[in-house]
Amino acid sequence: LVTPQPRSRCSSDGAGHPNCHVNVGAVVDSASVGYPFVTLDSMMFQIRCAGCDAPGAAVCTTCRLALLGPRPQPGSHGVHAALPFTGRARKVVLGLKYRNRRQVARHLAGLVVNAIVAAGDQRHVDIVTWAPTSDARRRSRGFDQGELVARHVARQLGVPCRRLLVRSGASATQTGRSRVERLQGPEFLARPGLDGRRVIVIDDVVTTGATLRAAAAALRHAGVVEPLLYAVASTPAGAATAARRSGLAAANPTLVA
Repeated sequence: LVTPQPRSRCSSDGAGHPNCHVNVGAVVDSASVGYPFVTLDSMMFQIRCAGCDAPGAAVCTTCRLALLGPRPQPGSHGVHAALPFTGRARKVVLGLKYRNRRQVARHLAGLVVNAIVAAGDQRHVDIVTWAPTSDARRRSRGFDQGELVARHVARQLGVPCRRLLVRSGASATQTGRSRVERLQGPEFLARPGLDGRRVIVIDDVVTTGATLRAAAAALRHAGVVEPLLYAVASTPAGAATAARRSGLAAANPTLVA
């Protein structure tokens, strides 16, 4: 119950304006008041699906089901990917990379963990790390998407996540480069003292595998036994290469005496 209050004169100089009154006790009906008044609901940011932009969740149920298709075959580079970089999966991954949809990292990490468990590699890991993006990319986005996924993967596997790699020199990002340029890959330096450690390396998208191969080479140089390479998604080019090599292997089986 609101008690009516007496009207007060509008006064900016103490003299008052007899024709201008403000009812200080009046109840304002927000439904009848237009701009500039807004409701609290309209001021809150609404979570939308990174795959289809539907409101309600970072990844909606429909898109979650769409991400449960067959995994790409590992390429000749030895990288296991949880998703093909097409359709809904592509939209979700790009949402993480370029639209600041950080909430999807946990779900994508779960899909990577499923791939790790399917391969039995969860029994052969001491540390999870990631192939770091360039410093320029990290500064522009405010985060490293590979690190976000890697930390969720480590948490779900129950192992530590550590930054073991740094890009050396002026290694450029792989985004926007030609396939020939991508094959050269960036250069990494690994933290010393990793003798005998078993490490899983995470990246967001694999095309030629050059980034993860370079990361693996640096880790081997630091003493890692055999780095296990995983990516959230594999591009169609990478999947096609894997399929061609698989077909060639089937057509030309190795004879064992």
